[in-house]
Amino acid sequence: MPQKNTVIVSLDFDSASEALELVEQLGPSAQFYKVGLQLLTAAGPTVVRTLISRDKQIFLDLKLHEIPASVAGAVAAAGALGASMVSVHASGGSAVLRAAVEAARPYPKLNVLALTVITSLRDEDLTELGLNSTVPEQVVRLAKLATAAGCHGVVASAQEALLLRGLLPAEMLIVAPGTQLKTDAKNDQARVATPFDAVRWGASHIVVGRSISRSVSPPQTFAVIQAQVDEGASGTAPAKPDAH
Repeated sequence: MPQKNTVIVSLDFDSASEALELVEQLGPSAQFYKVGLQLLTAAGPTVVRTLISRDKQIFLDLKLHEIPASVAGAVAAAGALGASMVSVHASGGSAVLRAAVEAARPYPKLNVLALTVITSLRDEDLTELGLNSTVPEQVVRLAKLATAAGCHGVVASAQEALLLRGLLPAEMLIVAPGTQLKTDAKNDQARVATPFDAVRWGASHIVVGRSISRSVSPPQTFAVIQAQVDEGASGTAPAKPDAH
């Protein structure tokens, strides 16, 4: 299982050259990277192989939402590629999640993460989708489904991490996107938190993108974020997140 209290740097770029330039800038300090649909569509799996050849761990954020056989095939491909994590929409249902877990079994280093509610959604967005639940209620429902299916972890905003940490098995990973510094400009993510709060509230891993990639000095910003993560993991008592 990947080391906990880890910063995952999101490589949201349109080309492999831009992504690898950031990896080069960050050097040995950053060991874990997220490759999502943007970079994978633009550059293909070669960029993932390149990163793995440089001893980097990869979160392949595919957000798979398909029939069980298709999801299983994609998860197996992620395992063969050497990814450490792959994401599957928990809203696909328990059959999809079980298929993903089974497909990952031949790849001991691959963790299946069940995506609960994407960080751009609020309560009113769930209502629009016909769901009579608040975001925390829906996150908990899907996280329990993921646990029953044998998933290795969940993807949820840091604002739900404190709630989940008290409900899920201790070994379950909680990967929190929407993590950014207080000085960052607002963006399309609605449920956000600082690195310190995300870890303090129970996230095992945080995903950071624009805070680093758009920084004047990515290495310096990464160091600031890592310091917050270390402080958050030092045992400070958690405080209740603000209402989203």
